[in-house]
Amino acid sequence: MTESAAAYATDPLSPLSRRFVMHWGEMGSRWGVNRTVAQVHALLFLAGKPMDAETIAGVLAVARSNVSNSLRELMNLKLVRVVHQLGERRDHFETSRDVWELFRTVVRERKAREFDPTVAMLTELSQDPALAGEDPEARKRILDTLALMTALSSWGEEMLRLEPATLMKVMKLGSRIQKLLRDNKA
Repeated sequence: MTESAAAYATDPLSPLSRRFVMHWGEMGSRWGVNRTVAQVHALLFLAGKPMDAETIAGVLAVARSNVSNSLRELMNLKLVRVVHQLGERRDHFETSRDVWELFRTVVRERKAREFDPTVAMLTELSQDPALAGEDPEARKRILDTLALMTALSSWGEEMLRLEPATLMKVMKLGSRIQKLLRDNKA
């Protein structure tokens, strides 16, 4: 048993931490990843220190192969990285402890995998000469969708460049922005 596995064997997750990890796992399926992937990420986030796959499997009580597949998926999503520890032959894994960095990573990765391909396809359609032959309403919807998605993409990139404190202020503004814009029209 590795040193970190021994530490977790004598100091398992607190009930509160276990609830967090379990809930994160349940949410994973809603976010498009399996439960174990989300639980592994939650465990690494709460642990705040690198852990080897055997320790992760022991703490979560899941198969080592499931942990390996989950870690591979998390690395593909750029949410987990391998770190090496002096005197240890096993790979250890860690995630950022900064929620804002994690948020930015998730948004960028989801944008690249889900949003950008749709913008590219809509751009391609908008440049296709065959679009002129489409029903005017369908053509308008395609072009309106492209305009909206392009604007959202630009806005999202700008928001991701903001410092966390500034981004938090923008998020807290919420409906006050609408009131401000209404007041400026008067």
